Amino acid sequence: MTNASSSFQPLALPVMRKVLVIGSGGAGKSTVARRLSELLNIQVLHLDQFYWSSGWIEMEKPEWTRTVEQLLAKDEWIMDGNYSGTLDLRVAACDTVVFLDLPRTVCLWRVLKRAVIYRNRSRPDMAAGCHEKLNWKFVAWIWNYPRRSRSGIVQLLEAQSDEKTIVWLRSQSDLNR
Repeated sequence: MTNASSSFQPLALPVMRKVLVIGSGGAGKSTVARRLSELLNIQVLHLDQFYWSSGWIEMEKPEWTRTVEQLLAKDEWIMDGNYSGTLDLRVAACDTVVFLDLPRTVCLWRVLKRAVIYRNRSRPDMAAGCHEKLNWKFVAWIWNYPRRSRSGIVQLLEAQSDEKTIVWLRSQSDLNR
């Protein structure tokens, strides 16, 4: 696993064709995915654009799994999003995982800022008709992410570290590098 915190040198990026960007809400997944897309000239697949329909209507689970499988079949992609129900499929298909493991206070601040910036409209990485919203359920999801989800993700990534390039970013300075 690459631990960006242990070095002050810019990350030397390996050959990447299928990149998965994961982390808590507000960690910066979509921003990192867009930046990687610009660097690598690879299309970004924002999972939120596929999962949600206008008005925040969720896709049925069997259809969601089929959709993810179709996206994974592409020759190259940068994919951002959590969706734990398909995480194992996405990790198996990628060559690189970028794990944004930022403090929850940073994530909450970013989500609050995002809610103000995109008030009453959809973000560019979100499905059309899904206007930005902030509610206690989402805030609680972000707050509880380290306890609820992080350890399982870390275990999954450690198990894959011999086969995949894992880039673990823990701070804004890591992201900037």
